[in-house]
Amino acid sequence: MANIFQNIGILAHVDAGKTTLTEQMLYRMGTVRSLGSVDDGTTATDTLSVERERGISVRTATASGQWNGVTINLIDTPGHVDFAGEVERSLPALDFAVVVVSAVDGVRAHTENILRALDRAGLPRLIFLNKMDQAGADPAPVLVDLARLSTPVPVLLSRAEHAESNDFTVQTLAGHAFDAVVTEGLADILDEAAELFLSDRVLPHERAEAMLRGMIAGAKVAPVLMGAAKFGTGVPELLDFMTAYMPTADRRATDGLSGIIFKIEHDRQIGKLSHVRLFGGQIRSRDELILLRPLDPRRHNPSGEDDDAVPLDENPPDAEKVTQIRKFHGGRYTDAGEVTAGDIAVLCGLPSAKAGQYVGSAALAEAYHLTTPFLRVKVTPADGDPEKVPALAAALAELTEEEPYIDARWENGQREITISTTGRIQLEILSSLLSERYHIEAAFSPATVIYKETPAQAGYAYADYFMPKPCWAMVKFKFEPMPRGYGVSYHGRLPSDKCFYRYQTHIRTSFYNCLEQGLYGWEVTDFKCTLVDGQHHIVHTHPLDFFVCTPMAFMNGLQALGSTLLEPMLKLQIAADQTLLGKITGEIIRMQGEYDTPVFYGDAVSVEAVVPVATSMDFPIKLASWSSGKAVLSQSFHGYRECRDGQEHINPRRGVNPLDRSKWILFARDGYKISDK
Repeated sequence: MANIFQNIGILAHVDAGKTTLTEQMLYRMGTVRSLGSVDDGTTATDTLSVERERGISVRTATASGQWNGVTINLIDTPGHVDFAGEVERSLPALDFAVVVVSAVDGVRAHTENILRALDRAGLPRLIFLNKMDQAGADPAPVLVDLARLSTPVPVLLSRAEHAESNDFTVQTLAGHAFDAVVTEGLADILDEAAELFLSDRVLPHERAEAMLRGMIAGAKVAPVLMGAAKFGTGVPELLDFMTAYMPTADRRATDGLSGIIFKIEHDRQIGKLSHVRLFGGQIRSRDELILLRPLDPRRHNPSGEDDDAVPLDENPPDAEKVTQIRKFHGGRYTDAGEVTAGDIAVLCGLPSAKAGQYVGSAALAEAYHLTTPFLRVKVTPADGDPEKVPALAAALAELTEEEPYIDARWENGQREITISTTGRIQLEILSSLLSERYHIEAAFSPATVIYKETPAQAGYAYADYFMPKPCWAMVKFKFEPMPRGYGVSYHGRLPSDKCFYRYQTHIRTSFYNCLEQGLYGWEVTDFKCTLVDGQHHIVHTHPLDFFVCTPMAFMNGLQALGSTLLEPMLKLQIAADQTLLGKITGEIIRMQGEYDTPVFYGDAVSVEAVVPVATSMDFPIKLASWSSGKAVLSQSFHGYRECRDGQEHINPRRGVNPLDRSKWILFARDGYKISDK
């Protein structure tokens, strides 16, 4: 009998009880012999000392167990929004997600981000309403929010009971009660269920079960179960339901070898550790693997638009050898020797592996997006010793492999390194990791906002490069601004006799590199680019010529059309005493933000707002001061909008500006390194 696998992600807003639930599941499955505690720093999946000290997860962790004949691979992800990149990279590896929501606090800001990401991915999910034992727990408003915020219909399939002794128990619905709830839940989706529901009848039990499984797998229904993870209440029922109704790994099986590397770690003795989810095929120790490029959103046209341009000429990847395969069993990693289709394991070796790379085939390649770093800081050795900069840069480069959003940048000879971040907590964790793992004390500058820019109007971008000989290249683009969040798409294929296809691949490669720095030095986004004209000469053209000409055309276009600055925005959810409403709304207006109608309940008020990152950095401190720490603030990234402060936010340009034509040509001809990032 073939092995049955389920690869599940435990996702939640911070403090919803996600790691506690993971620990209870591992304990019930017999993976760990005794229950660990988040407060005591003894859980199986919080392995970093900084996680144990702070009681929060900052890295994705994997563990495995058995239940009802099914191998369940658990991926415990961080709940804090600063580490949403860890969640994002785990999504392609999942068969379904278990989203943990506090029945007391309800759906929080980061939970909304998770639900939207699952919707975009069409990924099945199960909702676990945690903390049902606590005062104020109420599933009703949570179900309303789930129905409002997410595509799948939430269907509550368990009931809670409080005995006279105050013992709290839950039961999964069974028999007629199960059939009735499923019939009602599917009535708005399936005609068969609607007809029975309207005539006060229910689906036959086997039919109800089959239809529920199908709707869950198609992400049309989200089953909701209740419990209290701290005491293990509802956990066996959760495991029973998962193995009976949730999708298995077979749903995403491929014929040949295919898998995704969703996490990178480094071990001082073993080296690089690559966590892989295998969709098809088998990997054994000493096998050689082909690693495929991670998906880059900038290289894939959004909104499903046809890519009619000449494809990029990718360099063929090298084969790399697996030195060991490890799996998590009994609270520790052991040598497994092999990993088969549907399973998750850690591959040792693979020195060039990166998170997001596919193994063998990228047949199931998908691009997920959950977070965007919107702050950048400078990092220097704490004592200012310039001799320590290279070691600090090397450490941050290794950490960037584990968390690509850090995006550490340093050029030999510079005194400082810059990194991207999503918030203060991430910097604190990074500082701890540098000190603990690399014995380096680092200092961080005050954070600066990462702006973006986009062409201000539609029009053409042109440059020619005919002198000084020998050279001959001409490039002409059409730029069209697109809505916020669109990204960048590239189109246009010219006849080969007008511009050889190989030169058109050079134009496209250079175009993507140009996106990193626009007129004001920021990344350029939200526009459509079409190659409308180009020209080579059969004698005088050298391939390098189009790497010289394309950046000039790109920058000429932005200069002619203008560039609109875009600023990052945050969504705030604020719960505070009613007496603070005036201060809160006044501050939102001062921050150039917008807020929805406040919602009152008892003596408290809830306010949702969207504010610029640049004006809101001190708001958490102010709110804590006004409320003596009693107000609850949750915030998440909300996208970019046109900058409204009227200032030109300039990011110092790295390298020579192609607008300075003579200097650019000298620089490019003398040593411009053709990059295919």
